[in-house]
Amino acid sequence: MSFLTLSNVSKSYGDNQVVKSMNLSVEQGEFVSLLGPSGCGKTTTLQMIAGFATVSSGRIALAGRDITHARPNTRGLGIVFQTYALFPHMSVEENVRFGLEMRKLPRAEQAARVARVLELVHLRGYEARYPRELSGGQRQRVALARALVIEPPVLLLDEPLSNLDAKLREEMQFELRRIQRTVGTTTIMVTHDQHEAMSVSDRVVVMEQGVLVQVDKPYELYEQPRTEFVSSFVGKSNLIPGRVLEGGALPRIELAGQPALAAVVPGAACQAGAAVLFSLRPEKVHLVAPGAGRFDGRVIERFFMGSHWLHRIDSPLGELLAMRSNDGPPPPQDGERVGVTWHDDSARLLPAPATAGAAVAAAQAVPA
Repeated sequence: MSFLTLSNVSKSYGDNQVVKSMNLSVEQGEFVSLLGPSGCGKTTTLQMIAGFATVSSGRIALAGRDITHARPNTRGLGIVFQTYALFPHMSVEENVRFGLEMRKLPRAEQAARVARVLELVHLRGYEARYPRELSGGQRQRVALARALVIEPPVLLLDEPLSNLDAKLREEMQFELRRIQRTVGTTTIMVTHDQHEAMSVSDRVVVMEQGVLVQVDKPYELYEQPRTEFVSSFVGKSNLIPGRVLEGGALPRIELAGQPALAAVVPGAACQAGAAVLFSLRPEKVHLVAPGAGRFDGRVIERFFMGSHWLHRIDSPLGELLAMRSNDGPPPPQDGERVGVTWHDDSARLLPAPATAGAAVAAAQAVPA
């Protein structure tokens, strides 16, 4: 039996259903991220787990206990809010100790736990400081220590890194994962940042308009998206309308209505005549000498991203994105003619928009 289970959980505000029949199972010690754009229902899902939002229908169970309608203070969960919600008039030690005092633990145990968790988050020596005297990253660590010191069965993180600058945010992603692995606490994080979710999670739950559309390990999610939304939201993707010319083990796909530019997609299960979307990540697109690829194109413009270059290519299939590592000779210039190619096993086939609902329905029906 899974440690935390959501069974057909829904949430409605009047006629507006913001979470729709959510089925999700989380194992003990797992780090799971709820990922999606603003308004997709991820924060509402977290609030229902915490008990801050009532469940309209369905059931939430923790370690075999039904907590669907339990009060928040009886669930014993640790929570880190987007704003950290530290008490400004309390020192770091007092903020971290607060939950233990509410539980009336012996003073000696309180002191031992506070010292242990401050060591864990690298804040020993900061006990007497106040939140106003700390950096954003340090305040985030205090909030995390305060949530962990009560030794919760589940840690809930609501956009915990969104108030940090880009460099510190990246550093704290790795720090957060280190702390979670050290403690082993089951963790659920809400984020709209795909890179954040992919870098720290054991599994990622992608939500769209209140619906769970895919749950997978980060690598599988990126390499094997099930829908157009997942393919385009989790990283960049070239999406080209296609039609299956030949099914079987090596299906041939007509691209953009041009049979002469048909491509093979090994391992894709599809029937002849089916409408599909041909998905190709920009880093899988290779720019070669004119005449040496599948077809030629022209560089519309390029963008320097530090570790790589991103090119917009005008091609017979429409505009394509191509990514090239910054580790070799200078990249093609704007306006330059180039050959475009890719390896057959780099492409993925997705349901065409008219049939994508079937993939979503399957994701809803099968608990992760």
